[in-house]
Amino acid sequence: MNSYDVIIIGAGSVGVPLALHLAKDKNRVLVIDKNPSPGQGQNKAAIGGIRATHSQISKIKICLKSLEIFSHWEEETGDDIEWYKGGYTYPVYTEKDEKTLEDILVIQKEHNLNINWKTPEEIMEIVPGINPEGLRGGTFSPDDGSASPMLANFSMYKKSVEYGAEYKFREQVKGIVTENGKIKGVITDNGRYSTQTVVNAAGAYGKEIAQLVGVDVPVEPESHEAGITEAYERFLEPMVVDIRPARGSHNYYFYQHKTGQVIFCITPNPNYPGHSRESTSSFLPLISKRLINLMPRLKNARVRRIWRGLYPMTPDGFPVVGKVKEVDGYINAVGMCGQGFMLGPGLGYYLSKFIEGTLPEADYDIFDQLTLYRQFVGNEALK
Repeated sequence: MNSYDVIIIGAGSVGVPLALHLAKDKNRVLVIDKNPSPGQGQNKAAIGGIRATHSQISKIKICLKSLEIFSHWEEETGDDIEWYKGGYTYPVYTEKDEKTLEDILVIQKEHNLNINWKTPEEIMEIVPGINPEGLRGGTFSPDDGSASPMLANFSMYKKSVEYGAEYKFREQVKGIVTENGKIKGVITDNGRYSTQTVVNAAGAYGKEIAQLVGVDVPVEPESHEAGITEAYERFLEPMVVDIRPARGSHNYYFYQHKTGQVIFCITPNPNYPGHSRESTSSFLPLISKRLINLMPRLKNARVRRIWRGLYPMTPDGFPVVGKVKEVDGYINAVGMCGQGFMLGPGLGYYLSKFIEGTLPEADYDIFDQLTLYRQFVGNEALK
């Protein structure tokens, strides 16, 4: 009974939805995680934003599917995951950023995203109280939104178990068994499990898991900090992303959660590489200044707590997903670059079909673009 069709390493933002889709299709699935329950890695550090407004076709496709799953989850399962369709907006204050977003808008429109350029007056209606000085306009995508990472992950975990997925918590993967270049099983500190397919969905530890089969994936974790205020009467609908760099940060973003709290995060400059998740004393003063400059009404917001999570980064800002040449049956699903929560459900859907051999030919471009063997040139414009 220790033999499985697929073994997934990691019960987080990617591993749980993948198990859900595979189990729904009657595959015998085992998920192994060193933590005591699902979503206890970086999933619980996510701030909950979900958007399809990316700059690459693969991520657009994946996140459109994710939005479909998140937005219908409660009506299909009865579980409230705090989904809220507030949209995303990127206000623009510089000519350079205006051109960047307008260029990306062409790609987004070509792939049927519901996104448009808005005038300064329209942005001020979408984001009441935004600083109008120098505002040039911006983009707005009303179908994007947010949900609770913990509620969503746990609900998907429960549903995957209903479909027959099995989980082994508090087990550390010690080795991946291969024979003649083919996957044969997984060894943990508590046992051995047989399979011909292993999926590495280990998040910030994806590089270490890949090394167990002699595969090098260019994934390095770096830490980002976030915070949350107390709850307020609703005054803000979309996630607001300010892509202007400033001293100490590349960009930052914030939104008002369905339950009223304002959640905010910053992309630090310089980056903080490594696995440390200890909060810093510099974060709150740094982001407070930026938030109040953009939204003066936030000056009296009371912060309840801050935290720090890990972004498993790749050189170009795109995930590494798919099969490898070195080992038959080993599959990467790593390097989500801090977007695992929004990518997870859609990626789980497409990757399950890829594993089963039922993926439509039109969708193979997802895995062509995210292959380990790409050049890793350029950069994701909307990290």
